[in-house]
Formats: sequence, C-alpha cells, structure tokens
Amino acid sequence: AIPPLVELAKSGTDEAKYGAAGALQNLAADDNLAADENQASIAAAGAIPPLVALTKNGTDDAKEAAAGAFWHLSINADNQVSIAAAGAIPPLVE
Repeated sequence: AIPPLVELAKSGTDEAKYGAAGALQNLAADDNLAADENQASIAAAGAIPPLVALTKNGTDDAKEAAAGAFWHLSINADNQVSIAAAGAIPPLVE
C-alpha cells in the first residue's frame, strides 16, 4: 500500500497529493500497531523527497499533512537523518 501512496504524493493531483500525505501520516502514526515497521517502510519507499516537495510547494492542506507525516516519521532515528538530509527542516520552520 505504501509505494502507490508515494507515487501519488509525487505526481498526483493536488487533492491526491494531500490524500497521500495524510495516509502516510496515518500509517506512520505511533498509535498504529505497525508504526515502527511503517515508518521504516515509508522512508525506504522514497516518501521523504516528495513530502519535502509538498512542504515547499503543496497546498496548505498538503503542507500540513506532510508536516504531520514528518512528525511521525521522525520518531525513527534513521528517518531523522534522512529527513534532515533531504532538506525538510527549513520549510517546516518557515
């Protein structure tokens, strides 16, 4: 389920990008029983760069969903490094 969401976050319509970011956020949420596995799988599927793009250029709703996804993804220490390396921090603090 994760790779198609990553693809939508990259190249879907604005609404599809928002929906994909929200779904990735929910999958990575720490109240999800599979959160640890999902957090690693989401990053491995290449979701971080398209989420960064959404924080920079997405609709307001997509920016919020991408920020929420980063919140949950960053629980994983490996993801923290990947998120920072991908340039996610500046648009999140602007």
